[in-house]
Amino acid sequence: MSGDSHPPPFFIDTNIWLYAFIPSQDPTKSARARDIIRQSDIIISSQVINEICVNLIKKAQSGEPAIRRLINSFYKRYTAIIIDKATMLKSSELRENLQLSYWDSLIVSSALLGGAQTLYTEDMADGLLVENRLRITNPFKP
Repeated sequence: MSGDSHPPPFFIDTNIWLYAFIPSQDPTKSARARDIIRQSDIIISSQVINEICVNLIKKAQSGEPAIRRLINSFYKRYTAIIIDKATMLKSSELRENLQLSYWDSLIVSSALLGGAQTLYTEDMADGLLVENRLRITNPFKP
């Protein structure tokens, strides 16, 4: 074993962030989501940032100054994967091989290209191992 105890990075999907940011009907999920986002070495994508912002505007009536602060915070604190040609081509391969939806394949592609070993999401197959290096994990599953 090496002396490096640095944990591997992980990717957090939109639904986890929203449970953390918007008081929900399920306090257990909100608490678990807040625990997840407090960890270090988080990877996020421009897609997830967009999805969070639109949901906060619609569901939490967040104003634009708050949205701008949030965007700045995401890019300052976390590794942000920008959806580019490589991400989109990888996403296409994933849709072909795993029958993922268009948007889910972009999430998985971003996580892979960011070097994540875990993708926290409530929306995909819990336990799925993608390319022998990325584990899909539903953090709310008992």
